[in-house]
Amino acid sequence: MHAFDVLGDPVRRRILELLADGEMTSGAVCAVIQEEYGITQPAVSQHLKVLREAGFATVRPEGARRLYAVNAEPLREVDGWLDHFRRFWTPPLMALETELARGRRERRQRAHPEDHEKGSVT
Repeated sequence: MHAFDVLGDPVRRRILELLADGEMTSGAVCAVIQEEYGITQPAVSQHLKVLREAGFATVRPEGARRLYAVNAEPLREVDGWLDHFRRFWTPPLMALETELARGRRERRQRAHPEDHEKGSVT
């Protein structure tokens, strides 16, 4: 299964968001997902299985419990693929940061014109 097929599902994305905060038992993941999406425990288990088989999640037994965690490697691969497209949002964000900085500087100049008259621009 392709990474975007896995990540295209909102339930699986939400599970990864939960796991990004740290290891969770399958029961804890199920409880949150059932509450938020109203799906059954077997359906949540199927999503966990897809994430595990696609390499996005790891699982380790701890007694009778199964602890799930994020596996970062497939996410790095997705991030690498996205590098081809960063140019579409990076320059606009940099331009926005420049505009915000310019606006802050102009507001400071209007608020404290005496500082700029003396040549002590901060």
